Amino acid sequence: MQNVDTTKYVIYADITAEGIVERPDVVGAIFGQTEGLLGSDLDLRDLQKTGRLGRIDVQITSSGGKSSGTISIPSSFDKVETAILAAALETIDRVGPCIARIAVNRIEDVRAAKRRYVIERAKRILVEMFDENILETEEITEEIKQSVRVEEIIHLGKDSLPAGPNVLDSDAILVVEGRADVLNLLKYGIKNAVAVGGTNVPPTIADLCAKKVVTAFTDGDRGGELIIKELLQVADIDFVARAPEGKSVEDMTQKEIVRALRQKIPVEQVLDQYKIKNQPKKRREITTKRKSLIREKPFCVRNTAERAEAIAPRRVVPREVVPKSVPVIEEVIVAAPEPVPEPEPPREWFRQHVDELDGTLSARILDRNQNVLKEVAVRDLARELKETNGDVNGVIFDGVVTQRILDIAAEKGLEYLIGAKMGNIAKSPSCVKVLTKEA
Repeated sequence: MQNVDTTKYVIYADITAEGIVERPDVVGAIFGQTEGLLGSDLDLRDLQKTGRLGRIDVQITSSGGKSSGTISIPSSFDKVETAILAAALETIDRVGPCIARIAVNRIEDVRAAKRRYVIERAKRILVEMFDENILETEEITEEIKQSVRVEEIIHLGKDSLPAGPNVLDSDAILVVEGRADVLNLLKYGIKNAVAVGGTNVPPTIADLCAKKVVTAFTDGDRGGELIIKELLQVADIDFVARAPEGKSVEDMTQKEIVRALRQKIPVEQVLDQYKIKNQPKKRREITTKRKSLIREKPFCVRNTAERAEAIAPRRVVPREVVPKSVPVIEEVIVAAPEPVPEPEPPREWFRQHVDELDGTLSARILDRNQNVLKEVAVRDLARELKETNGDVNGVIFDGVVTQRILDIAAEKGLEYLIGAKMGNIAKSPSCVKVLTKEA
């Protein structure tokens, strides 16, 4: 009887006989002609009784007066003893009254076969079961993320335009084509995008663009180009960014989005590119009003002398209660114009910083000797200024000058702020000089 727990090898042999023989004849010949051949330790009958040798399986057929078939014998011996048993089978030359010949064709390692089965089955399990579980997990994760992004989307105006949650509060916004673009930007943490919803730009977009620094971010196809042309006609946009040719914003990765936004170009270049010379009346009025509000800010002082003249009266007024005999007022008035002899033009020294920071969304914090103390991201600028210890004299950054940044700069006693554009400023501290690339 074969012991399946201990079988290591299976001997396979072919048998041919010059006459008609049957299975009992073959089995009898195997036991009879090998008896005593290998000694008592390898006697087939004893080995089969102890389970060291399995059941001898014979498959034989007869045709044309001759017989042929196969023999298989399971063995729990090691390689050497199994090979000896296989060689002993080939010594059999007669089966019953017929001349016969047995030839061993192979010895199969049962453990190797089991290992192959384990490997193949493990592959199928990995592909069929684990992949399904991973896919299911990914689908659940993506569904949750999609649900969160959908909940963050707001709808603006009577046209219910899809937009990120920060569009109304942000000084700068992105105008994209559709809802899927807004969702993809939300996926990477960009929450100040609004969708136009097609080539027919709604009035809500035009009204919103009049109050914000606007970057049109469209697909790299013909439709994206048409949307840009219409935005140039009906809205006040400031920059244009395009997806790579043939690609949509909704399919872009985070790295591609950042690269495209860094490569944005000013609207003036786009107007030249599309040969658009005359802006509609409505756009001109909106643009003029907006830019005039920015340039009329009293704190946009052009040089140090003007700044001294603007500051000096503020220092004298609170001291009117002091008797005229006290020389304090005279010292303040005389000391105020002292910075006038500075030979270096105020707009020249920082020009290199402005050019190097253009498109990087970074900020440089400088001391009184115009040395760079630290370079940080614009989003971290407010926090860095709050943590300064008094060594900071000014900031140059590639971003919008907001009320919050201006208030912190005034609180910390900064002399100047130099940004890319001016945001909506409600109060203007005269102690801080503000310059922009537009001014």
